[in-house]
Amino acid sequence: MPLPVGASRRTGHAGSAPRSSTPSRWRRTSLTLARGWVANSANERIRLKTENDRLRQEIGLLREEMHIKDCRMLQIPAQRRPHYPPVERLAILELRAARAWSLAKTAEHFLVTPLTIASWNSRLDEEGPDALVQIRIPVSRFPEFFDNRILPSVA
Repeated sequence: MPLPVGASRRTGHAGSAPRSSTPSRWRRTSLTLARGWVANSANERIRLKTENDRLRQEIGLLREEMHIKDCRMLQIPAQRRPHYPPVERLAILELRAARAWSLAKTAEHFLVTPLTIASWNSRLDEEGPDALVQIRIPVSRFPEFFDNRILPSVA
């Protein structure tokens, strides 16, 4: 029996449409409708199971998103990657403590070296949280004596 025009010999089941890695529009729509029905179900166990499935799917999507971003960042040499701002450094160290990660695991997750994490940690231990989140005085700022002598004469 000849195949319809545009059909492939690689089909999922006999007589079914070819398989694809992404769900078809019909499947997405039916899944959304089924979830909507189940979310409004009177049975609490069904609602909790549906919420659990939805959250598991969201976790999978977030992991894929992080993987894509990490792959892109790994293409940039370590010396040229953007630096973490001080507030994010403190958040990374707090996350490390909350998850009980080693230096190596923390560095692997945030695409820095273990030495960098150790440096942030030692600054935090020596000087406290203000050492990591302090706002530095800009280099272009004039010293105090310039304010009184030079600036009034320019104006």
